[in-house]
Amino acid sequence: MDTTRRHFIKSSGAMAIGSSILPNIDLFQSSKTKILKVGLIGCGGRGTGAAAQAMNADPNVELTAMGDIFLDKLETAYEALKEENPEKLKVSDSHKFIGFDAYQKVIDSGVDVVILTTPPCFRPDHLAASIKAGKHVFCEKPVAIDAPGVRKVLAAARDAEAKKLSIVCGFCFRYDVSNRAIYERILAGDVGEIRSVTTTRYGGELWSKPRKPEWTDMEYHLRNWLYYDWLSGDFISEQSVHSLDLLAWAMGDKTPIKAIGTGGRQKRTDPIYGNVFDHFAIEYDYENDVKGYLFTRQQSKCTGKNTVDVFGSEGYAHIALGRKWEISGKNSWSYSGERNNMYQTQHDELFQAIRNNQPINNGTWMANSSMLAVLGRMVGYSGSEITWEEAINSEISLGPKIEDYSWDLKVPHHPIAIPGQTKVL
Repeated sequence: MDTTRRHFIKSSGAMAIGSSILPNIDLFQSSKTKILKVGLIGCGGRGTGAAAQAMNADPNVELTAMGDIFLDKLETAYEALKEENPEKLKVSDSHKFIGFDAYQKVIDSGVDVVILTTPPCFRPDHLAASIKAGKHVFCEKPVAIDAPGVRKVLAAARDAEAKKLSIVCGFCFRYDVSNRAIYERILAGDVGEIRSVTTTRYGGELWSKPRKPEWTDMEYHLRNWLYYDWLSGDFISEQSVHSLDLLAWAMGDKTPIKAIGTGGRQKRTDPIYGNVFDHFAIEYDYENDVKGYLFTRQQSKCTGKNTVDVFGSEGYAHIALGRKWEISGKNSWSYSGERNNMYQTQHDELFQAIRNNQPINNGTWMANSSMLAVLGRMVGYSGSEITWEEAINSEISLGPKIEDYSWDLKVPHHPIAIPGQTKVL
């Protein structure tokens, strides 16, 4: 089994501790025992893990359809899931769909819930198609990589609300019970009026797939989607968006007025890294002179850090993600309570919402958090100060329209951005 998939399978575990804080819903009542059929769209490591967590979230769930661009990825995911939970894996050969239209075939296969875990460029269209078809959705982050995509997600979120459909997003840190405990205090005013929020995500370099002679440019890009802005939105969208979501959460999900900052490519200069940067530093301006900061890099052999620091008029909150949650000042406090598997809790809450007919809709805030990353990339690429309104109303799409995708499509070859020269508006 692929080690990435094994990692995600192991992280799924049993029902998370965090489930104990949810409403006590008797899932075995006759009116609530319908088999919920799940379709997986995107069969990489994250998709495999999400499917395993979905199957563990409810006693009456079955995975009945899978779709991916690549057959080898689908079959690897299938074998991993068969090893993990064979009783709930009900995917026949006729419900294994391959190709650029596989997402629609999964949606049309009779499923109740879809899991969207393809490269981010596809997410807005896949979400819109899922909601149009009346499906509940687990939607990985980021939910869009450009402004037209963000606007499409916002429209889908409105449609989901009207149809009473649930959308749960892969911004997993909001489903961690320790994070929820400290954020509840921050938003209740335990640090006073917030003056600034600083988020830091310093990490190493990620995987890449060596090119095979038979691969076209399209296949090479798709198998190494992290490193092409038209597929991933750059790493500020693909990974550091988690930090921006934590910033947005502390700000009460208000949107900033404008942003300024920088970014570049100092260490990851090899062509295998496509056209993405390896560091960004962005300042977001909010109303009343409140500031938000993101510092992020992907460079190997450097010290790692993953923190949130909230500075208020009456105190200071520090979060070292996964390790420490504390407030100092007038209302000093530290967290020492239970821990949960936040990835599992996302699915536990999604399926309980479906069973209880009380939809969860993360749509608006997940779109705005993703837009923070889009704005940050635009600022870093261009070196310009850009307002939220300028960014969110941009008509520039990074990639082709979904109906134009094919193996014969000429891939976009965007030059590596140069601040002060690259135009983003």
